Amino acid sequence: MTQTLRRTGACALLLTLFGIQNAFPQGYVKLNGLYALAGIVNPAVEFAVTPKSTLQSEIVISPWKSIDGKHMTFAIFMGEYRRFFKEHNRGWYLGANIGMMAFDMSKPYIENWRLKFEDRYCKGYGMMIGLCVGYEYQFGERWLLDAYFGWAWMDSHYNGYSFDGEIDMHPHRPVQPKHPDPFNGSSEWYPNKIGLSIGYRIFQPRK
Repeated sequence: MTQTLRRTGACALLLTLFGIQNAFPQGYVKLNGLYALAGIVNPAVEFAVTPKSTLQSEIVISPWKSIDGKHMTFAIFMGEYRRFFKEHNRGWYLGANIGMMAFDMSKPYIENWRLKFEDRYCKGYGMMIGLCVGYEYQFGERWLLDAYFGWAWMDSHYNGYSFDGEIDMHPHRPVQPKHPDPFNGSSEWYPNKIGLSIGYRIFQPRK
């Protein structure tokens, strides 16, 4: 009985894998080489949904507890719709994305067109909605290069801490609350993605 179940399971697995390969549209798995140079993991999967559009899901993970004394641990999950001018996975495209994040990091800000980080760190979560522009180039039989840049509105909620671990009971706000409250929130426009990813085609649509 056990042997029969094993054989049945193996056959079901083979049939499922065969069915997936023939049912799925063209798809790529990708890794952001630009982030990898900084030790940040950013894998993605992209599938064609129409002759001129694709859907992409990706995660971004920074494992660094500290960089140059600043906390820099975060994770982002993002989904994106891409519309190509020619055909899917070829040439220029515009994208719209939405994502959620969790973080333990020093908050970035822009001063005199330079990116800086606060002398404290924050722990919390947030969401983002953004747009991006990019270009995809296919080479070889299965390979792809994807260059892109995106900008998003980010809404975050968090607690702030000094570097000695003390929680900030009076975070900066336009109007301070009547009683001490360490939970803060902010909304800003920031770059939310930039990269040069290399992709490998995992599915080819049946002709």
